[in-house]
Amino acid sequence: MAGVSISELRRSIDTGAPVVRAIPLPAARERRSVTVIHPSRPAVESLFDALGGALPVVDEAAFDVYSTLTGTLTVHYWYLATLTDWASRQGIPPEGAARYIRSLFQGVGRGLDDDTRSLRQLAGDHETPNGSNERIRTTWFDTSNAEALTKALDGLLAHLR
Repeated sequence: MAGVSISELRRSIDTGAPVVRAIPLPAARERRSVTVIHPSRPAVESLFDALGGALPVVDEAAFDVYSTLTGTLTVHYWYLATLTDWASRQGIPPEGAARYIRSLFQGVGRGLDDDTRSLRQLAGDHETPNGSNERIRTTWFDTSNAEALTKALDGLLAHLR
């Protein structure tokens, strides 16, 4: 329950029993989801370890930050849908555009498994100096775009707290 503290949950269900907050994601059904939990409890960690991993956090403030990050999931899909729509407006059949976009991002998504490289390093791995990827990154994801995203994240975090 996003934005509901442990103390609020305890009052709502009138219990003194241990309460653990968790952020299970859709990938848990494939046992590929890291689940943020607070507070840490061995039985809960064991459950989520079997579903891809548990990530205990030290306090509810940290939990709320992770919850805020979770609020960006559908932005990814809308981004891909926007790319597909753009390609369709350029004359590409929607099915072909969607198939290509899905394949393109599934392929680069596998690079996320390499946790020895930072996300910025992974981005750099896919850029040629003055190339197409660098051009889109620097002209679309500019300072004002990054600031708008930060403002949206700050707003959601404030709402969750």
